[in-house]
Amino acid sequence: MRRLLAVLACSFVLAGATPARADSPPGDIPRLTDDRGRVLTLRGWNVEDKIHRGEQALSAITERHFRDMSAQGFDFARLLVFWDDLEPVRGRFSESYLRKIERVLDWAGKYDIQVLIDAHQDVFGPAFGHRGIPAWATRTDGLPFTPHPDDWFAEYFEPAVQRAFTHLYEDPDLRHAQARMWRVLADRFEGHPAVLGYDLINEPMGELREGEDLAAAARRIERDQLTGMYNRLADAVRSVDRDNWVFVEPTPIVGEGVPTGLGRIKDPKVVYAPHFYNTAMEAGADYDPTGGWIESYEAAVTVYPKTYRVPVVVGEWGPLNNTLPNMGRFYRDALASLARYSSGWAGYVWCYGGGYCAVDGDGRFRTNKEQTAAPYARAVAGVVRTEAWDPVAGAYRLSYDARGYVTELSLPPSAGGWRVAVSGGSLRGDRVYARPGARVTVTVNRG
Repeated sequence: MRRLLAVLACSFVLAGATPARADSPPGDIPRLTDDRGRVLTLRGWNVEDKIHRGEQALSAITERHFRDMSAQGFDFARLLVFWDDLEPVRGRFSESYLRKIERVLDWAGKYDIQVLIDAHQDVFGPAFGHRGIPAWATRTDGLPFTPHPDDWFAEYFEPAVQRAFTHLYEDPDLRHAQARMWRVLADRFEGHPAVLGYDLINEPMGELREGEDLAAAARRIERDQLTGMYNRLADAVRSVDRDNWVFVEPTPIVGEGVPTGLGRIKDPKVVYAPHFYNTAMEAGADYDPTGGWIESYEAAVTVYPKTYRVPVVVGEWGPLNNTLPNMGRFYRDALASLARYSSGWAGYVWCYGGGYCAVDGDGRFRTNKEQTAAPYARAVAGVVRTEAWDPVAGAYRLSYDARGYVTELSLPPSAGGWRVAVSGGSLRGDRVYARPGARVTVTVNRG
């Protein structure tokens, strides 16, 4: 999501929520775990190539992306893939495209980066000048479509686009085709060591009814259409992959402080994966620390995972203009909020240049984005008691009750290095070893 319509206003702002604790007692939000039961924290970036197609698909993504992310301490990438490239002709899946995805996954694995495979769509797909659902799976009933080159997100509200989503959710043959697409992807990559899970569809939208406001429409679409779709697609994935996580997104309207209407996804390994964008900031405004947006977002976004006891990973976030006066404060506030309730996040986007890019052409962080690189524990072998990062003091502290295996730390580059101290266990490189039952405390300070 880049820019929502002005109709998304402060009327959606909700009261603040109590943040979830890291040890996730009953009623709070559970943490993501690995196959050994270790508590995971994911920190990373989206990786994409929206420009190239066919034989040139994914060519903008290189090994350098993963080498540079890893060098900065990140361990997670959300990889955008497109159904229109995977199945350009109905029933014919591109082996070339699958090999290109595999090459990207191999690079990620080489640098110990876990990958979320994201079935991405923007404004449905190529029938409307974007990427995602193939033209052969786009049905509009002849309704009109007018491009909005200066505000492409407004194209989601064009009648043809909205009707296309309705057909995707409701037509039996399109339901079958979408499930088949996911079976192909999951069957091909379920055993790849870099794959963490599958994001079943990016920023799903739907069709507004006459007289229905956007918040009400979003909750209805989530309840009546997305819940069923996610259960179908989860079943499709599980027919070939029993182990990796499935990530489900609400509509982007949750970004305005509207709790989702999404229902239960009947799968044992579900992650709730909202995005974190602000209407005014996407339109070019500076962050307003007194506006209450982060607080209202946190209140809204934590309702679903508390209700259904699933972990949260924020799949996209980060403003376009990072140089405005309050953007340093925004990154501090946003990162603190994300740490209170999520198991991690993927910023938008790891590329080399301007706009949303994390780094410039030389690989240096663009203004304020360096705040995303901070010490954290990639995997904690035990029950987390407390965890906190103080960006002003440059101090990280982790306390946990050990349950065996190894805890892994991630330390980004720092001019003076880092001083790491461990009580209750022993430190070897970036790994902490402790006997089951030990209370372990890790402190990390700038050198």
